[in-house]
Amino acid sequence: MRAGVSTATLFLRLNNEDALPLFDEWGIPCAEVFLTSFSEYKPAFARELKTKKGKVEAFSVHVLNTQFEPQLYAAHPRVRADAYFWLGQAMTSAKTLGAKYYSFHGIARLKRTFREDIARTAEQTAQISAFCKKFGVKLCYENVEWAFFNRPDLFAPLKEGCKELGGVLDLKQARVSGYDYSAYLDAMAGSITHVHASDVDENGKLCLPGEGVFDFDLLFSRLRDTGFDGPVFIENYAGDYKELSEIKRSYEFLAEKAEKYSR
Repeated sequence: MRAGVSTATLFLRLNNEDALPLFDEWGIPCAEVFLTSFSEYKPAFARELKTKKGKVEAFSVHVLNTQFEPQLYAAHPRVRADAYFWLGQAMTSAKTLGAKYYSFHGIARLKRTFREDIARTAEQTAQISAFCKKFGVKLCYENVEWAFFNRPDLFAPLKEGCKELGGVLDLKQARVSGYDYSAYLDAMAGSITHVHASDVDENGKLCLPGEGVFDFDLLFSRLRDTGFDGPVFIENYAGDYKELSEIKRSYEFLAEKAEKYSR
């Protein structure tokens, strides 16, 4: 196992083209690149990032979910075609950066009238996965409270319909969902490609890993027991810290845990 940082942690602090060089300066080996706008999905932007990221491995990419991911499941063919166009742009960018994984939210549960159709969703997810695979990228469903995979029991039927599906364990989203993170970990065991890590203080306020009361030794132990050997990324919000240097300290905390539980 190893530690890294998602550029989402610097959203509104530093743009991707500045965040990745900073990670390189700090000696952070890997990152998830959070592409945040249509202009950033374009391959030209990925080519720029590639020249600036230094030795940092772009392990995975993430997009601003509501811009096109829900529309990949749309019934209207024109809406779906437009969404696939932007998916193609994002996956071309992922390939340019060398990223092999895509953190995916999929359907957004924004309407009270939303009704689950698991069989149809799994079938469409398999089609999305096959599309991403053409670019050498693995589709990885992330547990997200307001998106489709908001309960642990939903991963198995998705995986049944999409055999190559990966999973992303997000700790903060598990907290918001009301389920213990271990329930999501167990549901995705054997399929987890990477983890989004965060911490909370004694009052439940979100903070950087190592600054709160969350038991990271237990997390890494449980991950190791499932055979997980991927990266654990810091993924926090800009308001969760004051100075950028706090991110480096948090990374060093996680890196120590990753090394300890990789022995």
